[in-house]
Amino acid sequence: MSTSIVVRDIDPGDKSWLRREARQAGVSMEELVRRLIREKRAKHERRLKPSEAFARYFGEDHRVELSLPTRVSYRPLSFSGAEQE
Repeated sequence: MSTSIVVRDIDPGDKSWLRREARQAGVSMEELVRRLIREKRAKHERRLKPSEAFARYFGEDHRVELSLPTRVSYRPLSFSGAEQE
């Protein structure tokens, strides 16, 4: 199943540019627009940090409370004094 998008009030100069570019590429205007959109999205997509990905799918918009970030530290082992006996 496909969906179509109708663009109204497009500038005639932009439309003729789109036709020329599509003709040069040997594809339809619709396919050229699809390719332009894919290219634009690929340039602007970035890899999300795990916390950002979690917030995107399970955040407040989805009624999940996220805990505040905390610093977790540990005490390094010490092998001095009585422990070495």
